Amino acid sequence: MSTDLQQHDPLANCLLHLCQLHDRPISRESLLNGLPLEQGFLTPSTFERAAKRAGLSSKVQSRKLQQINPHLLPCILLCKNPTTGDNDACILYGFDDHNAQVAFSELPDSTDSIPLEELEEQYIGQVIYVRPEFLYQNQSLKIEKPSLHWFWGVIQESRGLYKDIILASVMINLFAIAMPLFVMNIYDRVVPNHTTETLWILAAGIFIVIVTELVLRLMRSWFIDLAATRTDVKLSSTIMERILNMQLANRPYSSGSFISNVQSFEAIRSFIGSLTVTTLVDLPFVLLFTLIIALINPILIIPIVISIIIVLSYALSAQQKMHELSIDSMEASATRNDTLYEGISNIETLKSFNAQSRVQSRWEKATLFITRNTAKMRFLSASITSGAQWIQHLAGVSVIILGVYLIIEGEISQGGLIAAYLLTSRAMAPVSQTAALLSQYHFASTSYQALEEIMKRQVERPAGKSWISQGKLRGEIDFQQIDFKYPNDERHVLKGVNFKIKEGEHVAILGRNGSGKTTVEKLLLGLYQPENGSILIDGIDLRQIDPAELRRNIGYIPQDIVLFNGTLKDNLTFAAPLASDEQILNVSKITGLESLIRSHPEGFNMQVGERGQQLSGGQKQMVALARALINDPPILLFDEPTASLDFSAENQFSRNLKQIIKGKTLITITHRTSLLNLVERIIVFDKGRLVADGPKDQVLEALRHGQIGKNAS
Repeated sequence: MSTDLQQHDPLANCLLHLCQLHDRPISRESLLNGLPLEQGFLTPSTFERAAKRAGLSSKVQSRKLQQINPHLLPCILLCKNPTTGDNDACILYGFDDHNAQVAFSELPDSTDSIPLEELEEQYIGQVIYVRPEFLYQNQSLKIEKPSLHWFWGVIQESRGLYKDIILASVMINLFAIAMPLFVMNIYDRVVPNHTTETLWILAAGIFIVIVTELVLRLMRSWFIDLAATRTDVKLSSTIMERILNMQLANRPYSSGSFISNVQSFEAIRSFIGSLTVTTLVDLPFVLLFTLIIALINPILIIPIVISIIIVLSYALSAQQKMHELSIDSMEASATRNDTLYEGISNIETLKSFNAQSRVQSRWEKATLFITRNTAKMRFLSASITSGAQWIQHLAGVSVIILGVYLIIEGEISQGGLIAAYLLTSRAMAPVSQTAALLSQYHFASTSYQALEEIMKRQVERPAGKSWISQGKLRGEIDFQQIDFKYPNDERHVLKGVNFKIKEGEHVAILGRNGSGKTTVEKLLLGLYQPENGSILIDGIDLRQIDPAELRRNIGYIPQDIVLFNGTLKDNLTFAAPLASDEQILNVSKITGLESLIRSHPEGFNMQVGERGQQLSGGQKQMVALARALINDPPILLFDEPTASLDFSAENQFSRNLKQIIKGKTLITITHRTSLLNLVERIIVFDKGRLVADGPKDQVLEALRHGQIGKNAS
């Protein structure tokens, strides 16, 4: 079973070759693990993220072949395969008027000279420039640059759009002065003097202004949506990538609550997608509008100043209550989401024990609290918004009342009063919007804090860390004085564990429940890190090997087998998306899965259902085995691999496994005699300590006579 049969990934192949060319060696797993690949293939949209992992900067541009900058070669050209018509890529090293030196993705190490016309026929007009970032040979001389914040860094990337939004908002506010001035001049100059020529000139000017204002408002709205969309996509991708890369030691205990915290990003999305920026830009223009009213008559600004103070005072006084309600709402939502998650995941168990009422009660209590809490938040928010609008109307009425007395006394004209009234609405509008914004702020702020806590958690593959790439491991394993305890647990699951497994050795691990057997597997997979001691793989500390490359070399069958909603083929290849049909057929024959595939009308395309519920326990076990073997790994790590198989299937499995494990390191946790026949060595754990390690026959004999249990106690 060879991985040479795998389909090739054009962009990934070209990038890997350029990594070698620029002295940035990296494995395929380290380059691609966790990226949103399309059917297992690297795409131009995710190319930059992959290149960055190798210390390379890249940029995708649309260029004609003759426009490609020769000083930025070698570069990658996106092409069409002339034979199949599929998407392809090649590395361009140089070209002249007649020929081009290229390396095609199938054989990136081999350079060919082809006619320029032939390359132009295949080239689809997009080039990817790839250059190495500066690498400090002496890290002590490197000046650490502050890394961009996960949220504010993304906002900063859209600063060009926000500059356009701010500029449009400034122009809109300046144009807002035109209408009051237009009305004032009509009442004060045109009407008394019957100058219709001036009327049409003013009308033409105001028409140009309002049309321009309309265009600016539409452009501003478009730019706000564009900036929000870009930010949304980037932040959503960053958050999900962080979650999937999170160390299991930092994983929250409640999956439902964790999901609820992640979903709180909706509040941030809503906040940044609103007119937040324009409201903040409009706010300083309150002073401008107030100044113009003061020029008409200073007395008229008194109602405006008082109204602004009242609106902002009430909005600010309500913030503490809004903050408390926001926190309570998020906590209750997390509890309800956790109840929903547990209820759906364990519905079969709930029905079996008639325990639906417990989940129903928790759900209804949380829903009732959230409903009441949300009603309070809405009422408080409505009081701020409606109160601000009421004060705005009151300010307008007050200006008119004062204006009438000023007209009677001859202090202002009728046109001045109307202009002052219109400017009052303009001056109060940003204040009302700011008050409404403050009512939304705390929920978005609480959501941001929840996500900030998530984003601060340690990840498996921190940016900038260099890994030792071993390619295919041999399978030598060495545990050296390992101590380990799970997070927030004072008990040591493993204490002073020390053993060595040779390359190609077949070992069984035995022990009582909770003795630490499964923990050994989790440590070997790099899912957790030991508190003390070291784990060596082929003589290299496991912490120096990229987790993706490590797990690529381990065929793992967990104790609790989880399948994903989709087809059987999807579940077989989700860890090897480029596996060929021949590889899939080979592992199907070896594991006994072939009979299931042949008997089902849809074959590999049969749906397995959520968590594989349409398959029996034994069938899921065969799928898990095939999934573990499809990459032909040198290390096999099995946790009760035949627990769900019947006697016949278990014997068939054991016979097939004899051929599979030749030349491979096998570690299996089992109590089945048929699998013990496959090993020559047994390690026994009890209460987190290694209590026996030796040849199979000697250890089994000691177990029969109770010598190991007696010594362990």
